[in-house]
Amino acid sequence: MIIKMWGVRGSSPTPLTSDAVRNKIAAVIQRVKPADLVSQESRELFLSHLPEYLFGTTGGNTACIEARLREDEVIVFDCGTGLREMERSIRKHHEHLKRYHIFLSHFHYDHLLGLPYFAAMYDPSKEIHFYSPYPKMKEILNTFMKKPYHPVGFDSFNAKIEFHVLKGREIFLGDGKISWIKRSHPNGSFAYKICQGDHSLIYSTDTELKQKDFNRTERNLEFFQDADAIILDAQYTLGEAFEKYDWGHSSYSMAVDFAIEFGIKDLYMFHHEPLYDDKKMSSIQRSARWYTQRSKGLPEVNVSLAREGLELKL
Repeated sequence: MIIKMWGVRGSSPTPLTSDAVRNKIAAVIQRVKPADLVSQESRELFLSHLPEYLFGTTGGNTACIEARLREDEVIVFDCGTGLREMERSIRKHHEHLKRYHIFLSHFHYDHLLGLPYFAAMYDPSKEIHFYSPYPKMKEILNTFMKKPYHPVGFDSFNAKIEFHVLKGREIFLGDGKISWIKRSHPNGSFAYKICQGDHSLIYSTDTELKQKDFNRTERNLEFFQDADAIILDAQYTLGEAFEKYDWGHSSYSMAVDFAIEFGIKDLYMFHHEPLYDDKKMSSIQRSARWYTQRSKGLPEVNVSLAREGLELKL
């Protein structure tokens, strides 16, 4: 199973500004020494030792995660602005891919903004399948894509498009199994778990963790216990989570606690606050990793920021 992150920002797209690029360049110049510039090798070594927040960026596109179980089809979680970049990459490197299976967590704008620019919908050789537990999914998406909001509606696309309302608890796609569970968020949201063989990944965006989520009920244990990795909403600091109670998002410390409670091996903090720059995001990652150290005797969890372009192999 190959997972790739194409959009990790929450609430609204957050492009890297000219001032932010200038500040990064200025910070790098302040660090460089003459010895760092004498050869190609020394320059590469200097770059490799730069902090992540200077050498790259967390990313500004909104939610979109790719999961690849086989060569001719792809599973996609959410249609944020990262969807456009994902489709462009697939068109360039995997033109043979014919089927997209798109699972929608919910219908807030930041999770749909890439849909109008999803070029695969114009291609008659493609199949696109939308999935959601919401019975009115087709009606909602048709409204989002109709005039005057967008000049082309679903009835004008050339791809074969189908809508599947999810019932029960799980479905199978090839040798992969996908299950879902409802989360706490205004208007509702669903987390998805994808399993292939002995490996599993959970995608849980737009989640406000509450006490009931930590209860070791049969359903919670079945869904979360011992997963290989979780991509989990960690938009706020703990103070912000208290200030914004019932806004539908979690803090990084609560996300760490949750991963530890259910023995999840790898936590990828997701749905990043749009007001945070790369330096702030790096600080949050350091704080979250420090926070895991107070849990001696409990299951270990590896904590990282979800970053655009990050690829996982499970």
